[in-house]
Amino acid sequence: MEIKRQKYQGVLNILNFNRHYYYIGISALILIAGTIYFLNWNNPFLWLIIVAFLYGLIMPLLVSAYVYDFSGFYDFKWLKDMQLKDDDRQLNLNINAGFDETSYNIKHILPHSKLQVYDFYNEKEHTEPAIVRARKKSITYPGTKKIESNKIPLKNNTVANVFLISAVHEIRDHEERIAFLKECKRVCIPGGKIIIVEHLRDMPNFFAFSVGFTHFFSKKIWRWCLEKAGFKTISEKKFTPFMSIFECQY
Repeated sequence: MEIKRQKYQGVLNILNFNRHYYYIGISALILIAGTIYFLNWNNPFLWLIIVAFLYGLIMPLLVSAYVYDFSGFYDFKWLKDMQLKDDDRQLNLNINAGFDETSYNIKHILPHSKLQVYDFYNEKEHTEPAIVRARKKSITYPGTKKIESNKIPLKNNTVANVFLISAVHEIRDHEERIAFLKECKRVCIPGGKIIIVEHLRDMPNFFAFSVGFTHFFSKKIWRWCLEKAGFKTISEKKFTPFMSIFECQY
């Protein structure tokens, strides 16, 4: 089964999950514009603030539309191009942080392999409003199990591939993230892969999301975490200027 996305679903998700930011931003814009109108001010600095607010509200939507709705990301050609082995004797994992838009598609691309989905969302630790709202809209893949980020309930060397798609940045603590990646490494067979897809804290994402890019981690941090977790082979390729795909092996 392959899930077909609605038109502009990426943009609608951003608006829905982050609507508190848009409420605040639009309210601030109305307040500033009202000040200019009612007090008859023509201060260039205020106009600069208005332009900055408009940029901060509109640009993330444009970039999200490009990445999630028009780039073909959810066609998963980038995954098909990896030519992963598909065998009924192998197990793949897809691990999310409470929002799952990918499991059905992964199963569609690798139909013979077993797929187990885990969710490490912790309502006490992961309290950001966006992820709380995202979880309410998530489609739950059959057999999805809740786990702690520091323990994957599988034996050593049992998994062929672990998919971590826009999920691991939700683990904000570096040591917790390293412990999680060590668990992913532990359950992988020799030659198995960890596939991580993330926005980075870099210049393109700064221009896209302004201060919101601090929610992501830099390439340097990702490599440091992966090396600390024991991965020896780490390759990165860009999917659009705004997303990176890491393939990791030990």
